[in-house]
Amino acid sequence: MKKYTKHKFLFFIVLLFVIALLGASGYLIYNLLLLKNIEDVLRIVAMIASGVISLLFLCLSLRFLRKYKKVKLIFCLILMLVFAGAEAFVGYNIAKVYGSIQKVTKTSNYITYSSSLVTLKENKASSLNDVKKETLGILEDETSYEGFIIPNEIIDKKDLNNKTESFDSFIAMIDALKDGKIKYIFLPTNYSIMYGSIDGYEDLADTTKVLYTQTKKVKKKSDEKSKKSTKPITEPFTLLLMGVDSETEGIANSSFNGDSLMVITFNPDTLSTTILSIPRDSYVPISCFANKKKNKITHAAWQGESCMQRTIENFLDIDIDYYVKINFRGVVQLVDAVGGVEIDVPYNFCEQNSRRQWGGNTVFVEAGKQVLNGEKALAYSRNRHPNPGFCSAKWTNYNADDFTRGLHQQEVIMALLNKVKTINSLDTIHEVLDTISNNMNTNMSTEQILSLYNVFKDISSKASKKSDMATLLGIQRLYLNGYSQRIYDYGGINLSLYNYVLYDDSIKAVSDAMKENLGLKKAKTVKTFKFNINEPYKEVVIGKDKTSKSSLTLLPNFTGQSLSYVNSYCGSHGIKVTVEGNGTGNVISQSVPAGANVEDVSSITIKLAGETKKKEEPKEEEPIDDNPTDQGGESGGTTPSDQGGEGGGTTPSDQGGEGESSSGGTNP
Repeated sequence: MKKYTKHKFLFFIVLLFVIALLGASGYLIYNLLLLKNIEDVLRIVAMIASGVISLLFLCLSLRFLRKYKKVKLIFCLILMLVFAGAEAFVGYNIAKVYGSIQKVTKTSNYITYSSSLVTLKENKASSLNDVKKETLGILEDETSYEGFIIPNEIIDKKDLNNKTESFDSFIAMIDALKDGKIKYIFLPTNYSIMYGSIDGYEDLADTTKVLYTQTKKVKKKSDEKSKKSTKPITEPFTLLLMGVDSETEGIANSSFNGDSLMVITFNPDTLSTTILSIPRDSYVPISCFANKKKNKITHAAWQGESCMQRTIENFLDIDIDYYVKINFRGVVQLVDAVGGVEIDVPYNFCEQNSRRQWGGNTVFVEAGKQVLNGEKALAYSRNRHPNPGFCSAKWTNYNADDFTRGLHQQEVIMALLNKVKTINSLDTIHEVLDTISNNMNTNMSTEQILSLYNVFKDISSKASKKSDMATLLGIQRLYLNGYSQRIYDYGGINLSLYNYVLYDDSIKAVSDAMKENLGLKKAKTVKTFKFNINEPYKEVVIGKDKTSKSSLTLLPNFTGQSLSYVNSYCGSHGIKVTVEGNGTGNVISQSVPAGANVEDVSSITIKLAGETKKKEEPKEEEPIDDNPTDQGGESGGTTPSDQGGEGGGTTPSDQGGEGESSSGGTNP
C-alpha cells in the first residue's frame, strides 16, 4: 500500500477517477438492465465490455502509479475520464428515454373533476365578488361533481350567501342563461367543447365566460380503473386511440370528450393492421348509461375513458387490450418537433387555431401536396365541414363530414410515423419524447411499450427505407356505414339531436375483419381476382358497402290519429298509454315528442280533441244573515285553479329521469 500512497496527491487523483469510472459503469449497466427484451445480446456484450474496460483501467492506473510512470498515468487517467463520460452520457440518454416512456404509462388512480361559474360574455361581472346576491344555477343531481358537489363546496368556501336554483340538466341551465332567466350557472369547465357540437350551442365559447373555476380529485372506484393488460406485445392486440380536444396544455388535467376515436388491430405474426375511425355521432348503446341507453358515442366520454372503452367493446364485440389517450394540442408541438408532415391536401379550407380561435387567428390551408406545420396539421385533423360564417368562398367550397375528418387524422398519424422513423438527431428524439410524455397517456406498461421495438424492427427489416408506414404495416381500412337521423334524446338532454345510425351488417363486417386480423376468426379465402388495366385500382374498404336496415324505431307523431291507432301502435311496442281529459276526438298532443327511440319510452300521455268542461253544480241559496259583518265575501264556487285544467299532462321536460352523465355521474 505504501507503494501506492508514496505520491499522495496522485493517489487521491487516481482514487477519484476510479470512483468516477466505477460510478459511470454502474449507472450505464443499471440503465441497460431497464431495457428488457431490447437487443439482449448487444446489451449483455455492452455490460461485459463496460466491466472489463473499467477493470482494465483500474489495473493500469494502479500499475502506473506504483511504478510512478507519470506520463502514462496521466494519459491513462485522461482515457478513464473520456470513457467514464461516454458511459455516463449513454446511461443518461437511456434513463431520459425510459423516464419519458414511464411517464406516459403512469395511469392515475384519481379522476380530476372541474366546475366553473359561467355567465354571458356581455355581463360586466369579472369575478365572484361581482356576483353579489344573484341566484346561482346548480344541477339537482346530488351525485354530480361538476354540477352539484363542487358548486356547493365553492359556495361554502367563498361564504356566498346566494340563493340557488336547481335544474334537471346542464342544457336546461344553459337555456335559462341564454334566455336571461338566470345570470350565473355552474357547468363542467370544458362545457364549450362538451356541448359545442349540439345544434344551437355552437357559439357557447363566444357568448359565455368563466368567472371562477375549482377542481377536485376523486379516487376511482375499483370498477372505474382501466384494466391493465398483461398480454405480450408479441401477440395480436387491439388498441383504442382517443383524442382529447382540450383547451388546456398537457394530458394531466384534460377531460376526454370523445371527439376522435380510432380502433386499431395489429397482428405481429402477419404484420397486418386494421384501422377504424368511429364517427363521433354514431348512435350506439352506451355501457355506463342506465339500461345501456343508446346515444351519440361521443357522450360516453362524459363518464371517462373506461366507459368509452366498454361501449366500443360491446358494440364491436371485441376486447380492447390497450388504450392511448392523446391531447390534440400536443399534435402541434409534435409535428413542429419533427419538422412538419407531408400531406396531399384535397381542398382549400379554413379552421380554428389550436386554441379554438377565429378572426386573425384563423388557419388557412391551400390544396396540394405540401409540408404542414403543427397548426396546419391540427387544423387538417379537426376539419369536418366548411365554415362559410368565418371564411370566404375560396376556403369553403367543399363537402366534408366526420368520415373525412377520420381519414385526415389517419393521414396525419401515418405522416408522423413516416417522419419519426427517419429521425437521426438525439435532440429531436428527446424533444419528441418530451412532447409525447406531456400529451399522451396509456394503460400499456413501460415494458410493453419497449417490446414494440422488436415489432417495428421486424417490420423495418422486411421493407426498404423508402417504404411508407401504411405499406409497412399492411393497413386495411374499415368503415362503419350508416345513415343520418335526428333523434329526440328522451330522458337525456331532451332535444332533437343529429345522430349517425349504423347499419347492423356494416358493424358485423367491421367486427369480423378485426377478429380475423386478431386470429380469433378464420379468414375467408379469396378464390377469384379481377383485374382490368384500363380501370384504376380502388381500395377495398370493409364495411362501406353494407346498407342493411338498422333496428332503430322512432316514435311517430300521433297528432290527428285516433285513440285506437295509438293503442294499437303502443301496445305492439310495450308502451303504456294514458289519456288526459275526457276528449273523444283525435290526438291533439302527446307527452313524448315524435322522434324518440321507442326503446326509451315506457309510457305516454295523450290528449284528445273534443274535451268538454264539467258543468258546475248549482249553488245552494244561503240564508240571509241579519248581521252584515257575518255575510262573508267568499263564494263557495270553484276557482279556475281548482278545476284542474290541463295539469295532468306530462310534458317532455317533466319526464326528466336520469339523463346523460358526465364523468362521475353528471347529468347533461
